[in-house]
Amino acid sequence: NPFAGLVSQLRASWLSGKTRPMKYRMAQLEALGRFLDDKKQQILEATASDLGKAPFEAELSEILLCKNELHETLKNLSCWMKDEQVDRTLAMQLDSAFIRKDPYGVVLIIAPWNYPIHLFLVPLIGAIAAGNCVIVKPSEVSKKTERLVAEALPGYLDKDCFAVVTGGVPETTRLLENKFDYIFFTGTSPVGRIVMMAAAKHLTPVTLELGGKNPCYVSDTCNVTNVARRVAWGRFFNAGQTCIAPDYLLCTIEMQEKLLPALRQAIDDFYGHNPRDSPDFGRIVSDKQFQRVQRLLGSGRVAIGGQTDEAERYIAPTVLADVLPSDPIMQEEVFGPILPIVVIANMDEAIDFINSQERPLAVYAFSSDDKIVNQVLERTSSGGFCGNDTLMHVTLTSLPFGGIGNSGLGAHHGKFSFDTFSHRRGCLKRGMGREPLNAPRYPPYRPQHLGLIRATSKVTPSNDCALL
Repeated sequence: NPFAGLVSQLRASWLSGKTRPMKYRMAQLEALGRFLDDKKQQILEATASDLGKAPFEAELSEILLCKNELHETLKNLSCWMKDEQVDRTLAMQLDSAFIRKDPYGVVLIIAPWNYPIHLFLVPLIGAIAAGNCVIVKPSEVSKKTERLVAEALPGYLDKDCFAVVTGGVPETTRLLENKFDYIFFTGTSPVGRIVMMAAAKHLTPVTLELGGKNPCYVSDTCNVTNVARRVAWGRFFNAGQTCIAPDYLLCTIEMQEKLLPALRQAIDDFYGHNPRDSPDFGRIVSDKQFQRVQRLLGSGRVAIGGQTDEAERYIAPTVLADVLPSDPIMQEEVFGPILPIVVIANMDEAIDFINSQERPLAVYAFSSDDKIVNQVLERTSSGGFCGNDTLMHVTLTSLPFGGIGNSGLGAHHGKFSFDTFSHRRGCLKRGMGREPLNAPRYPPYRPQHLGLIRATSKVTPSNDCALL
């Protein structure tokens, strides 16, 4: 296996204990901060080349959010690493019981192409903070960013403990044949199943950050202009190539007719009369993705946009009205600048529709009535939820980000990243003396000893007390 030597090298470094001291972890995290500072312009240029990403969007999503994660981790790492003391029974009052946050060992992070810096760097921050050695596999689809990461990142991190591997499907397949102690994958559900099967051969735990069709319910009681602007921003940010973008709208026919002119105005305000000329609207990442997204334009009727240019991989911000659940665009994640609207009769029908689908990475609900937003929250299941806005819930390091069911397994961001890459090791330390206290547990067994053990080992409800 072409990667066996690399994995063995990193495992030897981890077994040496090199990555465990807090000082070492802090130094590597600070080096990531220097990488972001030093390579900021190259990051902006690479993401612009790969995705046509506007500098504003790149700086926000690829740099600022990563720095927030980094600063949150640096600020709290000493606290996160501390042993966690736990309650003890009466029999254990003289002993020490705690949870140790151990690193897993050698971790593999496989990143996607749509946010090619953010989606490898944020989990990498958590893996380093937890004391692991790491192999990073950036996506080969975002070619310029992959090259930048492969060439520049190793110059900032300890080469004995951290490595970047490049390549496509064949290389990733061979990489997954090796035994890792944890695998963190971000990508599609079909590939997530392949990763999970490879991990299962070694009983390796995984986090899977997958996609899905994120529903967005818009009630009849709302500020239509505000809804249109917030939905359009979330749908067309990064040309719609965002795993948590609102994938489709659910609303009544009356609301659809109100939303269409408001969405048209929002798109015009954001990108001008011809979004193709806007410096703030991106492009589809590859010819293959362009052709896939272009085929979805045949669903429903094109109410806004619909223009394409294959040479530029340009698809205009598009809204499709009167889309049917059976239409092709409703059978897969859009992952492009197209917003379908599915007409429903009322909120109950919208919730039933959401619950009839695979559980998504996010559910969105818009209403001026907080009771309606809460109804959608309480009666649906998803990785995350955001009421009266889109995307913004993932900007908080205090909230876990992750999927459920078909949209993923596990979570990260902030302390949740540290927890993801840490094994919570239950520990008990007892003294060598006081052996008479252990006598009741030893054979020959006596009924009175069982009663004594039961009394001293009992966990009692808070409103109860143990009578000895």
